[in-house]
Amino acid sequence: MFYFEEINGKKILKSSVLNGLNHFFTTRESVIKTKEPEFEPIVENNKKEICKYFGIDEKDLIHPSQTHTSNVEVAKIGVSSYPDTDGLILTNKIQAVYLNFADCTPVIIYDPAHKIAAVSHAGWRGTAGQIALKTVQKMCADFGSNPAGLKAAIGPAISFCCYNVGEDVYRQLIVSVRNFGRLSEIRQGNIFVDLKGINKQQLIESGLREENIDVCPYCTVCNNELFFSYRKENATTNRHSAVVKL
Repeated sequence: MFYFEEINGKKILKSSVLNGLNHFFTTRESVIKTKEPEFEPIVENNKKEICKYFGIDEKDLIHPSQTHTSNVEVAKIGVSSYPDTDGLILTNKIQAVYLNFADCTPVIIYDPAHKIAAVSHAGWRGTAGQIALKTVQKMCADFGSNPAGLKAAIGPAISFCCYNVGEDVYRQLIVSVRNFGRLSEIRQGNIFVDLKGINKQQLIESGLREENIDVCPYCTVCNNELFFSYRKENATTNRHSAVVKL
């Protein structure tokens, strides 16, 4: 279940499935990513507040470059540059990791047994490239995670109600899971797909238990007063973020 808390009076969103992990999704109030000059002072202040909240230096609040790949890397102490990377696994207690979104699907995965976590950026390209599944596979291969013991939260993103795609995108998404099932439908000649649902199915097919996957009910288009939407806001550069700290 998702619920709101605050950092210095500014809303953040959390998942009860990830209890035991320092994590949250920022909102419009707690934004930490922008290219718009009027938002830059707000972003800088929010970053300082988040670092204080976590008890870390600002240099240790890191994020990858995010280029809509399905590449997953491991965060390393002292390293802040991760080019062409859309998934980052955190294994140390020094850093905090954040990835940025404005309609794409955030996926946080937590291994309570090994005390590691990951954040993945699953737009349609990342989803088609099975980034959620690949993140689980890397956690298992590199750190001995057991998929059945992993927990995941799929954060605020454009939802089934609003996400219409072309045939080419649909064809790439349909082969990204074995059981596509009811994850798409035709409405008045347009194809709509459930991007959150596809990522959930990838996690299930990678071995996670369904009861350990929390899917956020908020749609970035319908709930635009809370979160940013690239589609609804004419290609805004503002982003909400998925943040984790061990």
